Amino acid sequence: MEELSKLDICAVSNLISTREVSAVEVTQIAVKRAQELQPSINAFIQLEVEEALEAAEVIDNTIKNGDRVGPLAGVPLAHKDMFYREGKVTTCGSKIRSKFKSNHTSTALDRLSRAGAIYLGGLNMSEFAVGPIGNNVHYGDCHNPWNLAHAPGGSSSGSGAGVAARIFYGALGSDTGGSIRIPSAMSGVVGLKPTQTRVSRYGLMPLSFSFDCSGPLTRSVRDAARILDVIAGYDKKDPTSSQRATDNYEEACGQPVAGLRVGVPKTYFYDDLDPDIEVAMEAVKKQYAELGLTLIPVDVPDHDHINLIWAAALASEASTIHRKWLRQYPDDYGPMVKRRIEFGLYQPATRYLEAMTLREKYLREYCGKAFKDCDVLLTPTMPIAAPKYKELDVGGGEDMPKLVLKLSRNTRPISYLGLPALSVPCGFNKVGLPIAFQLIGRPFSEAKLCNLGAAYQNSTDWHTQIPNI
Repeated sequence: MEELSKLDICAVSNLISTREVSAVEVTQIAVKRAQELQPSINAFIQLEVEEALEAAEVIDNTIKNGDRVGPLAGVPLAHKDMFYREGKVTTCGSKIRSKFKSNHTSTALDRLSRAGAIYLGGLNMSEFAVGPIGNNVHYGDCHNPWNLAHAPGGSSSGSGAGVAARIFYGALGSDTGGSIRIPSAMSGVVGLKPTQTRVSRYGLMPLSFSFDCSGPLTRSVRDAARILDVIAGYDKKDPTSSQRATDNYEEACGQPVAGLRVGVPKTYFYDDLDPDIEVAMEAVKKQYAELGLTLIPVDVPDHDHINLIWAAALASEASTIHRKWLRQYPDDYGPMVKRRIEFGLYQPATRYLEAMTLREKYLREYCGKAFKDCDVLLTPTMPIAAPKYKELDVGGGEDMPKLVLKLSRNTRPISYLGLPALSVPCGFNKVGLPIAFQLIGRPFSEAKLCNLGAAYQNSTDWHTQIPNI
């Protein structure tokens, strides 16, 4: 039965719904693996064994009685510990909220529950979702299952590492500057950042009002599409969520791709790549060409100013959210997190307003220039593979700040623009660490991204590789 842990969501949910295996059996395997790997990977902040098994038993009884179940019935999932659940502790990876209990439940979690998913627990994360590394001074660092000395990526660190380690079948993360795509790339799993307003943010601890969004990290693109089918759509509890009709994302995974146009940016995204990533990206281009896609070199707007004003706006909004806590509990923040949030207190209002007013202009330029002759953009998700933790801490030397910034170089501009993006594993470097590419689309083009990502995975097997832990 241990082989069940190697399956993806679509496969295991089919086995549960046809009663070939029980939800309780699948959940027991997930719990056992979580307990065995927690000392080494540290993916969880809290593991809820009894609650998960009780929910699995309810699913089994529902199926036994012949009643209808949802598309995620009996599938163990776990989520970044910043999605609120009524009456339950949600730490947000922090000391300040270590005992916080919300009076309401996240809409995304509620929709997953209604689809039959099993909640396995709250996952480790960068404190308050600040940082691309995956370290946490309060709950311990999360570790990359491909090599424990390396970072798994943040801020959704437990989400990426736990899915890669085959502990659970999928997870929700949040993305403000790359926090779904970075851990997906560094841990070797799929990460889907939807258009910013595609998924309700009700019940999600905010970091930045203007850039926050949430989405799935999974073992396959089809799995991510299935989860997005469940959580996407307007929510009256979140008036900022889009009222635009959703697509059938899983169905899009089986559609033909021949004839679609893939734009390859001439600048920025392909600058200063690690040689192994450059080789992997050439292989991805070749694979897409063999699938009948047309690859087109495209110009993209300048990203330097985008990155500057994104950082100023994010810090301004984060410091607004944390202003009272910074006064009341200054010593309860990790030092790096505290510095990054306090940075926003010194941003002039003119810089913040500049970032907000220019957003529409840059988005219009992107859609008119970058997407003029193509359907999607193809880029590396990251210019480097997962660094070692010792390279990313305060003792990492004078190049450490530059290295940390490099982790999110290819993801930050897309968060500023609010565009959808999909990270897909596409190989390994010479020391066995994952490499990933990123597909970027126009607003609300998630179905097209899923279509192209699934087509790649149907013709390759990188996503089926499992770390030896």
